[in-house]
Amino acid sequence: MQLDNKIGDKCMKLTVLGPGCWGLTLAWLLNNNFENICVWGRKEDISDELRTYKRTTKPLTVQLDEKVIITDNLKEAVQDADIILLVVATSGIRPVCRQLKEIGLKNNQILVNLSKGLELPSLKRMSEVIKDELPDSKLVILSGPTLAKEILNGCPTAASVASDDIKSAEFVQKYLTVPSKFRLYTNTDVIGVELGGSLKNVIAIASGFADAMHLGDNCRGSLLTRGMAEIVRLSVALGAKPSTLYGLSGMGDLIATCSSPYSRNFTVGSMLGKGKKIDDILNELGSVAEGVKTSKALCELASKLNLEVPVSSAIYEAVYTNITPDEVLNKLMNRKLKSEDEFGVKRA
Repeated sequence: MQLDNKIGDKCMKLTVLGPGCWGLTLAWLLNNNFENICVWGRKEDISDELRTYKRTTKPLTVQLDEKVIITDNLKEAVQDADIILLVVATSGIRPVCRQLKEIGLKNNQILVNLSKGLELPSLKRMSEVIKDELPDSKLVILSGPTLAKEILNGCPTAASVASDDIKSAEFVQKYLTVPSKFRLYTNTDVIGVELGGSLKNVIAIASGFADAMHLGDNCRGSLLTRGMAEIVRLSVALGAKPSTLYGLSGMGDLIATCSSPYSRNFTVGSMLGKGKKIDDILNELGSVAEGVKTSKALCELASKLNLEVPVSSAIYEAVYTNITPDEVLNKLMNRKLKSEDEFGVKRA
């Protein structure tokens, strides 16, 4: 793969699969990096406003450049694309990849997955799902503290790009970096980067839950620390490197999403903490909060590995049962006393 002969090449094309908030934010952010940008979505997911004016106002306001093409034709969208961003809900990753398989991707096209979650009922990471359907694809995972609202406001951030093929990761790093705004670091620990970005969503729900109950900053600090212990415990058991979990896709993303009202998972937790039911919350939210389904997948994985994940288990109960917020708190605070070094970390 050539990394040095495309700089300034005005033929570079970026395709974004998924016209949601994060997908449109990326199309906006990377506007000056590519001469050609295409955003694809299912016909029912493309609003008249977006199709006609290259703009959306719900849930965030994003105004795209005139050059951006909006289409519901997947074959047209990926044709001649150098980089294809997968920014669809985790439940849509496999169906979209099956469509891409029928179309046939070229060997030099790079897929970048930005969806954070685990597939149900398989419990597979998104890279595993993608490789199931597109085994020969050049695949990169992008994950980190990337709250769309802050990026749209011009705030800087950094994220990880992980791949089994370091050349693909370096290619994506070069062409998706935006000076002073969006800094990318390469990583070869795909498992750690994926799980860090996925599992922290469950802890973000817990953080919003505690915030709504006015439990204080001491509680938030305790919750994030113990939640991080669960993320590390489970991820390392599945083959991740501990250091990755304390990087951008783990600790970095955890801090951002557990303290920001811009986080959809934090918002879900806040509503749960106020006693609202999950169906009503998701209807009101109007967008996907991956931590809801991930809480189920996380607990199922932990059970298979015989690992304790009390914070995540409490959130699973809060989401899927009729337990009250006070009962959740009591279960967490009155567990059997333990030593802090009892992380139970073990390699897969």
